[in-house]
Amino acid sequence: MTAMSWSCVPAECQGASSGLPAIWTARTRVSASKGAAVNIFDVRIYTIRRRRDRRRPFEVRWRAAGRTRSRSFTTRGLADSYRAELIRAARHGLEFSPGTGEPARWAGRNLAAVSWQEHAAAYAAMKWPHAAAHTRAGIADALATITPALTKPATRKPAPAVLRTALYQHAFSPAQPGTGPAAAAAPDWAQRHSLPLQELDDPKVIRLALEALTLRLDGARAAATTITRKRAVFYNALGYAAELGLLASNPLDRIPWKRPRASGAVDPRLAASPAQVLAILTEVTRIRPELTAFFGCLYYAALRPAEAVALRRDDCELPERGWGRLTLSASSPRSAHAWTGNGTPHEQRGLKLRPEGTIRAVPIPRSSPGSSARTSTLTALARTGGCSAPPAAGSCTKAATAAPGTPPAPPSSARN
Repeated sequence: MTAMSWSCVPAECQGASSGLPAIWTARTRVSASKGAAVNIFDVRIYTIRRRRDRRRPFEVRWRAAGRTRSRSFTTRGLADSYRAELIRAARHGLEFSPGTGEPARWAGRNLAAVSWQEHAAAYAAMKWPHAAAHTRAGIADALATITPALTKPATRKPAPAVLRTALYQHAFSPAQPGTGPAAAAAPDWAQRHSLPLQELDDPKVIRLALEALTLRLDGARAAATTITRKRAVFYNALGYAAELGLLASNPLDRIPWKRPRASGAVDPRLAASPAQVLAILTEVTRIRPELTAFFGCLYYAALRPAEAVALRRDDCELPERGWGRLTLSASSPRSAHAWTGNGTPHEQRGLKLRPEGTIRAVPIPRSSPGSSARTSTLTALARTGGCSAPPAAGSCTKAATAAPGTPPAPPSSARN
C-alpha cells in the first residue's frame, strides 16, 4: 500500500522561481503488508540559487534519499525546466535513486527513443515563457528550417514549403498546436521520420543541418545574419540536450565553423535626404495625418518603430522655444497574435538591448519657421500626446497598427 502527501513548507515558500514554491516536500509511506515497518521517504526541492561567480550560475538544489543534491545550469530557463521535472516526479510518487538523487525511472530512459523533433519541440516549449514574441518566432523559424534535414529518407514526403510552414506554425509553437488532419499531417510525418537525437553525435548528420540553415527554400543562400541567428538556435537546442543528459556534449563544439561576414555599411544612396523626408511627411500629413508623428519621430528623433509606438504624452517635452526632449522608457514591438501570448499584435517591453527599467532621453530640435515637416511632426505630437496615446487623449492607434516590425512570417519560397 502506498500513500502520498504533497505540501509546501509555509515558512519557506517565498521567492520561488517560475511561480513554484521555494521548498516542495513529498512524503511517501510504503507498507508491504500488515504489520510491516513504514518507511518515510522525503524529497525536498528548494528554490533556484544564483551564483554569479560560476560558469553555470543557476543551481537547482534538492534533498533525496537522505542526501542534499545540486545541479547547475547556464541559464535560468534550463534550471526552471529541470526543477519542474523533479517536482513532477515527486508529485507522482516516483522513487528517487540513492545513487544519483534523481528519479530512478530516469536512469532507465531509452535515449535512442528520443527523436530530434521531440527534443526540438521540448526546447521551444522551455524557451517560450521567458522569450519575447520575436524571439519565439525566430526559434520556431530556425527549428522549422533544420528539422526537415534531420529526417530519414522516405516516400510521400510533404512539399518543402508545406512541411516547413506546418512545423513553424504548429510543431514549434506551444500556443497553437495543430488541430485537424490537415494541420497535423505534416508534423506527424516529420515526427515519424525524425532521426534519433543520438545520431546528431555524428559530424555528417550535424553538417546536414548546418547546410540546411544556410539555404532558403528556393535554394538560394540565406543572408549572413539569418545563418548566424539560426545556428545560434541550433547550438542552444543541442546544449539543452547536453544539459538534460541526452547527449554527452554539444556536437557543434567539435565542428569548425566560420561566422559569415555581414556588411554593416550603409549605402548613402539608399538613405532619404531631408528634401525626400519633407516630401514624404507632407504626403503622409495629407493622406494619413494620424501617422505624421510616428514617421516624424523615426526621422527627427531616430526612434525605433516599437519605441515610437510606445511614446505617450507624458514622455514629450515640447517647449515653444529651444530644444525639446522625448523620454523613452518602453517599446511596443509588433508581432503576430500567436507569438505575443496576450491576444494582441503588440507586446509591451523595455527598451531593446537595455536592462529592464532603463530610460533613454532623446533631444528633439524645435522647428524653425521654414521647416514645415518638423513643424507638422511636433504639432502632431503635441496634438495627439504621442505616437500611440490612449484613445481618450487622442491616439494614433492607426500608427500602431501600421508600424513595421513583424516577426518572421511562415517560410515561403522567397524567405530564408
